[in-house]
Amino acid sequence: MPLVLRVGLTGGIGSGKSTVAARLAERGAVVVDADRIARELVEPGQPALAALVEAFGAWVLRPDGTLDRSALGKLVFSDDAALLRLNAIMHPRIEARCSEAMAAVPREAIVVHDMPLLVEHEQGSDYHLVVVVGVPADERVRRLVSERGMTAEDAWRRVRAQAGEGRQRAAADVWLDNTGPRRDVLVAVDRLWDERLVPFEANLQVGRPAPAPEGPVRYDPQWPEQAARLAGRVVRAVGDDAAGDDAVGDDAAGDDAAGVAHIGSTAVPGLAGADVIDLLVLVPAGDGADVEALRDRLAAAGFPRDDTSAEALARDGGGRVHVTADPGRAARVWVRATGEPSARSAVLLRDWLRAHDAERDAYAAVKAAAAATGAERYRAAKHEWLGAALARAEAWAAGAPGPE
Repeated sequence: MPLVLRVGLTGGIGSGKSTVAARLAERGAVVVDADRIARELVEPGQPALAALVEAFGAWVLRPDGTLDRSALGKLVFSDDAALLRLNAIMHPRIEARCSEAMAAVPREAIVVHDMPLLVEHEQGSDYHLVVVVGVPADERVRRLVSERGMTAEDAWRRVRAQAGEGRQRAAADVWLDNTGPRRDVLVAVDRLWDERLVPFEANLQVGRPAPAPEGPVRYDPQWPEQAARLAGRVVRAVGDDAAGDDAVGDDAAGDDAAGVAHIGSTAVPGLAGADVIDLLVLVPAGDGADVEALRDRLAAAGFPRDDTSAEALARDGGGRVHVTADPGRAARVWVRATGEPSARSAVLLRDWLRAHDAERDAYAAVKAAAAATGAERYRAAKHEWLGAALARAEAWAAGAPGPE
């Protein structure tokens, strides 16, 4: 069934997000602009405008009956209670109208939801990809003062009312730095469109997994954060069909989600591994119907099933492995029923390697030595070492003394 690639676009006030949105529209994206919809909702005669007058008083209107956005903005960005009242009136209406607009987008398209408060509302899992336009706070304030005529005090209030850079980066699959000349961000948008969005959408339409790299690379501290974003999308896709938190065990790193575990080398701090995020989804044990039921939902979320790859065939014949269609972030989703030995061992080995640095380093050395011998031998060496290590991990889990 033809699908729409959903891209969430966000960035703080003064970041130049509208420049990015306009360029994406030029390249062929369908842009749903939440700010434009918000302005339409408060035009004279609209119910939202009447609700604002009721909540704040007639002073929010100009003499011609239109909303005095500047006056209302000065109030709500200096009064938290007023901001909450404004949000309660506007956000449900904006979200409903945006959802209608996105649902009307023709299939086989790339739709960009230009959403200023995407991070604040924690809506990243609603999209296949989140793009954040990033500019340091002090530069955004400078732009607001010089280009929009705000006072510095007013500009800082508005900037501080939004998510800080840390939260924005945690939500971003793509970070577009817009601190330099305009042409630089336009080049970056073109590259994003050509190298990631268009191939992602093409893969999504035909259910084609993106190629996954093999061979170890140095541990990337961003892997857990990336896994958490992907896990959120998987949780949204599988819904109540996931088995629940208890099935995946405890997670000290915080990169597991309800019924979804981050496993494999990228889940072990300090361990070199292939640059592929592995996630484990557990469904209730049964006749396999639940596993099959997830196929279309995971594919629609950007994770088509992989029945052919060497890695999938080596693990279980390829029947229950989903691989992302995103060419920019390799990832696999392993669907298993609770109680399956392979599911338990994946989480156990992860936790054991996290707890034993010497074993982690020994595994890394095995992978480094095998990487030069070819992909098939590399996979075989990994599985051989992990197979032997499982007994040591089981002993550790049972409380027996082991290597420190």
